[in-house]
Amino acid sequence: MPDAANTTLVRDFMTPNPTTMTADQPLLQAVLTMRSLSIRHLPIVQDGKLVGLITDRDVARVSPSILSAVSQDEYNQVFEQTMIQRVMAKHVVSVQPDQPLADAVNLLYENKWGCLPVVENEVVVGIITIIDILRYTMTTLAAPAGESDSITLTLDT
Repeated sequence: MPDAANTTLVRDFMTPNPTTMTADQPLLQAVLTMRSLSIRHLPIVQDGKLVGLITDRDVARVSPSILSAVSQDEYNQVFEQTMIQRVMAKHVVSVQPDQPLADAVNLLYENKWGCLPVVENEVVVGIITIIDILRYTMTTLAAPAGESDSITLTLDT
């Protein structure tokens, strides 16, 4: 039996063709997109190439506190006037679709990240998230004994 850690690939469990945005769009558009699609991560592209990533945590970090003396209009202005490029992570690690899934799992675990963009020929073709890894885990656990692939992880404890 081949080593499952090398046969299960990122492409087998990534979310293909993720929603993306550009850095020059307002933060409000990113927030509305994430909420309407129930997603937590948005790759940021320019001419199809990955230039950044924005997450729900990035949005929370720049959001005015609702406990402050900020009016509703002032609160909304933050999202309307702030461009994604000011909030996004700019140096984003990515994986390729043909990499072993174990590589992506190790990167997510070691860095405590929630996602990795999947890039092929400099173009964003997918995204792999913790939810995708849980889907892999459920698939593996649900398989009859002896038929499941297993990933060998090198996790520091």
